[in-house]
Amino acid sequence: MSQPLFALPEIEKAFEEYNQQQKIRLYKLACWFTAIGMPAGISLDMNIYPGETAYFLKLRILSSVLVLILFGLFYTKLGARYYQVLCLILPLIPQGAISWMIYTTEGPLSPYYAGLCLILLAFCLLLPWSFQETLALALATLVFYGAACAAHGGVTPHGIFFSNFYFLSMTALFATIGSYFTSRLRVREFTLRYELDQNKRKLEESNQKLIALDEMKSRFFANISHELRTPLTLLISPLETLQKEKAGLLDEESKNIIRIMFSNAMRLLKLINDLLDLVKLESGRIEIKREAIDLGEFVHGLVQSIQTTAKDKRVRLSAKVNESVNRVMADRDKLEKIILNLLFNGLKFTPSGGQVELTAQKVRNQLVIKVRDTGMGISEENLPHIFDRFWQADSNSNRKYQGTGIGLALVKELAEAQGGTVSVESMVSRGTTMTISLPYIDAEDLARPVEKDKADEKTAEPDEWLAGLYRRAELFPTLTPVSATMPLDNYARAKKPKLLLADDEPDMLRFLKSQLEKDYEIIESVDGNQAVAKAKQFLPELMLLDMMMPEKDGIEACREIKANFSTQSIPIILLTARADDETKLAALNAGASDFLTKPFSTTELHTRIKNLVDSHHFQSELARQNQRLESAMEQLKDTEATLVQTEKMSSLGRMSAGMIHEINNPLNYALAALNVLKSMREKWPEAEKAKIDDLLSDMHEGMARVQTIVSDLRGFTHPHGRAVNLIALDEVISIALRFLGHEIDQEVSIKVDIPKGQQVAAEKNNLTHVFINLFQNAVDAMKARKNKSEKGTLSIRSEADGEKVKLWVRDNGIGISPEHMSKIFDPFFTTKDVGEGMGLGLSICYRIMQEQGGKISVKSEPGQYTEFLLELPLKIN
Repeated sequence: MSQPLFALPEIEKAFEEYNQQQKIRLYKLACWFTAIGMPAGISLDMNIYPGETAYFLKLRILSSVLVLILFGLFYTKLGARYYQVLCLILPLIPQGAISWMIYTTEGPLSPYYAGLCLILLAFCLLLPWSFQETLALALATLVFYGAACAAHGGVTPHGIFFSNFYFLSMTALFATIGSYFTSRLRVREFTLRYELDQNKRKLEESNQKLIALDEMKSRFFANISHELRTPLTLLISPLETLQKEKAGLLDEESKNIIRIMFSNAMRLLKLINDLLDLVKLESGRIEIKREAIDLGEFVHGLVQSIQTTAKDKRVRLSAKVNESVNRVMADRDKLEKIILNLLFNGLKFTPSGGQVELTAQKVRNQLVIKVRDTGMGISEENLPHIFDRFWQADSNSNRKYQGTGIGLALVKELAEAQGGTVSVESMVSRGTTMTISLPYIDAEDLARPVEKDKADEKTAEPDEWLAGLYRRAELFPTLTPVSATMPLDNYARAKKPKLLLADDEPDMLRFLKSQLEKDYEIIESVDGNQAVAKAKQFLPELMLLDMMMPEKDGIEACREIKANFSTQSIPIILLTARADDETKLAALNAGASDFLTKPFSTTELHTRIKNLVDSHHFQSELARQNQRLESAMEQLKDTEATLVQTEKMSSLGRMSAGMIHEINNPLNYALAALNVLKSMREKWPEAEKAKIDDLLSDMHEGMARVQTIVSDLRGFTHPHGRAVNLIALDEVISIALRFLGHEIDQEVSIKVDIPKGQQVAAEKNNLTHVFINLFQNAVDAMKARKNKSEKGTLSIRSEADGEKVKLWVRDNGIGISPEHMSKIFDPFFTTKDVGEGMGLGLSICYRIMQEQGGKISVKSEPGQYTEFLLELPLKIN
């Protein structure tokens, strides 16, 4: 077994120093125990070896003397240097004395071997020995015992010697093993304690640094706040003068800008005063100045001073002071801060129509002030944190209620500074009750005020003005007026570009509007939801969004606007008080075109807006030009297709006219010859008449088919039909169906839904021709179906639609393939087998419908149906 290793060299060094101190201290103690314990063993000698008592006493006293000499050496330089050697010698003195007793008595039979075991256990387990030291002592003990037995006269009898030596060896073994693990435990314990001490030292150092940093922060806040007060005062005083004395010399825009400056200067002054109060409270330098206060008058005055804010929010504000409350001694300034913070907080979180109530009463020796509201309430998990400095329930950038998290922390610390307490009770959606308990101190009647001389009055005037200014800052409303959250879009729709402004700060909104309304039509919104909705409604040329807004922050609003098709091209500028790269990247990733960091230059604002608006106009004009070009291209394609179709029809017409002329002459000759043959029937042999009749019938049928084709070609080549009249639609359909009576069998059912007496403007014969062609095609398509189990159905229905009639012809036949849909009205296009048609039927239908002032179209699903839609005029043009 080896010595335990240390994690770090410095720990090993520290352990060695610690172990040295412990060894020296414990070995000194062991010297005293040995010096006392050896003579005390005389009682054993008197009972076991009475004859050797005097001799053994001398031997024991000698051992004690040697141990005491060794004890004295620990206090010398030599002993301090070789303390480890002295520690090893110490247990050898009592072991040597006991081994001598074993030698002089019975040797292996002596029971004093147990003394050797006792010394071994005491020194190895109770004292901080290393494994090597314990092993050396154990071996020395066995050697001493073996030598004493051998010197006495040998190791006989063997059984007793073996028994004693066995127990002594086992004791040495257990002591050695125990010392090994004990040593490792000591090292582990020391390492942990050392690391703990080091961490504790580091924490103490960090704590001292934090305390120093906190003190520096407090001093910094105090200094910077104090330094800010001076320029703020120099700003506020001239602004007040301009508002009160020079208002008549200013135009409305200048007055508005001055109001914005004064309002924000007062807000900043209040924030600085609150920070200064926190610093004073933290440093313990705040001074409590109690004075006699008529609490009823004091409370009602405060409530009255903020009634305007409550009325603007449409919240009922009331106060009630119990009659038991008389004049009290309190710090007027700090009590005013507490009450105003609680009242403004209640108004802030209470919706319109709600109530905020302040009550004050005496409860035993406490002044208890409660502020109850019917606002949104506070969740149970947030209640323990509401009085923490700078803590806010909603810290997101899109939180609805803005603030710094100072107000309630200041209330708590001001109350505690006066020996009071603060508590809260709240239920979500039900309201909140803030309770302040302060020591109740009755005020004695005020003595008659001492008149001040004029010098004192002159000195006090500036202080009184500053105190009044600070009090006005406390009373200055920090809540956004309700009217400012509902901007009206009553801008004139002129030719100026539309610009949408979105900011939850009314002053910033008014400032931006005053700077931009000369060049742009301004649309206002006070949160992200309004910005998105108005962008879709008004489609402005540009949007200027604040990064931090309620409902939706600028990033979320930007993403939603860019995701909408109608608003995605609107350029967006984001305003942010954060100048870090992460915020800029987030703005650009959300789709923002640009961003401005507050505070910003109005010149830069104008330039960036103008550039983006101009770019938006160029892009919009380019998109419109592209749209017009695409429309022109579509019209050119349609015209080209029409010209091609017209030329195709014209060429086919000329070709068909020539074919008709060439076919009609031989056809007439053939028909005349056929008639002559029929007139000579009487001269035929009786046996051949039947055969000849069949041949003539076949010839007549073939020539009739040729006549039909020629008739179709004539109709195709002579586009000008007869005059158009009002005809009954059901009558024309009945005629067409009768023509196809021989084609319609039991497998096809006809469904006709035509209003009785419905008329259309058309030429009767041409329209009949159209229906015959459509019905014939439908019957052929139904007979070509592979599934014969389903009966074929031809459906014909119509309805009036304004100045035209729509008529549908639908069959459940094989349908038309998508690749054929664009060709079915082309002349000579057919999908039928050779000899079953020439492909002129639908082409003639198409031409007839155009001549009649109507339209024909088709839709089909292969294997399911085909449906033709005919649109016919109701009146003659």
